[in-house]
Amino acid sequence: MTDNEISHDPTPMPENARCGFVALVGAPNAGKSTLLNSLVGTKVSIVTHKAQTTRAQIRGVVTEATGQVVFIDTPGIFAPRRRLDRAMVDAAWGGAGDADLVALIVDAERGLTPEIETLLAGLDKIPHEKLLVLNKIDLIAREKLLALAERLNAALRFERTFMISALTGDGVRDFLDFCLVRIPLGPWHFPEDQLTDLTLALTAAEVTREKLFLRIHDEIPYNTTVETEKFTINKDGSYRIDQVIYVTRDTHKKIVLGAGGQTIKAIGADARAELMQMYEVPVHLFLFVKVRENWGSDPERYREMGLEFPHQK
Repeated sequence: MTDNEISHDPTPMPENARCGFVALVGAPNAGKSTLLNSLVGTKVSIVTHKAQTTRAQIRGVVTEATGQVVFIDTPGIFAPRRRLDRAMVDAAWGGAGDADLVALIVDAERGLTPEIETLLAGLDKIPHEKLLVLNKIDLIAREKLLALAERLNAALRFERTFMISALTGDGVRDFLDFCLVRIPLGPWHFPEDQLTDLTLALTAAEVTREKLFLRIHDEIPYNTTVETEKFTINKDGSYRIDQVIYVTRDTHKKIVLGAGGQTIKAIGADARAELMQMYEVPVHLFLFVKVRENWGSDPERYREMGLEFPHQK
């Protein structure tokens, strides 16, 4: 078996089953990926302390007795400066437009920022039911939290407001329960045991990119992309994964490699350890670093990332 997909048997659905899509939108670093992982109950979206880590739509699937909710973790919406930025923002708005419900995730500690004002204006044009999710409530006084909720609800009509901490899980169950009864009636899109629509190869690339973000500082991670060139399932059940990290400059390649190759070895060790934990099989990970100056203008690289190539820079 060399395909990156895992086959599943059909899952019998209950009568009056519900299934729907809920888009998680917000400014960069609002906690969307952390919330998605908390909802699904395992890590399906990478998380770092850096903004704009999520580049494409990542779907996490929650299946319960009567319903299946497909949560879409979208890239943070911000003022784009580069073609890749534009593709990420387009992906975020596309996810919001295609969903049954749209949840605006707001970092309660940061409050009503200009980025949130831009989001409110954009969401006003979307006809779907909208939910307000104030995240990181453990970092803000209750009085300020209530005042922020009031201001946001005055600016845009939200069907319901939720106050959560995605990191601790506080309030997350209430949000999930509401989504389960609000999504439309319909057959499930995924087998009961499937947690994400990402292939094994794409998941592996995302994990390596996360470790790259955590190890490399400044702007360099934003000028890199990780692609899984080969994903082989060996006869003994172990996985061999060959990946390429593309950078835009030779100086960046030297930084990613590190003195004596120490940095790339550390990135590989961190990624391999997490992949073995995720897949529960031995993983043989091989990383290569290549310079491709204009990868940010290459439509093929965008397809690999699951993004539409924007012709406008």
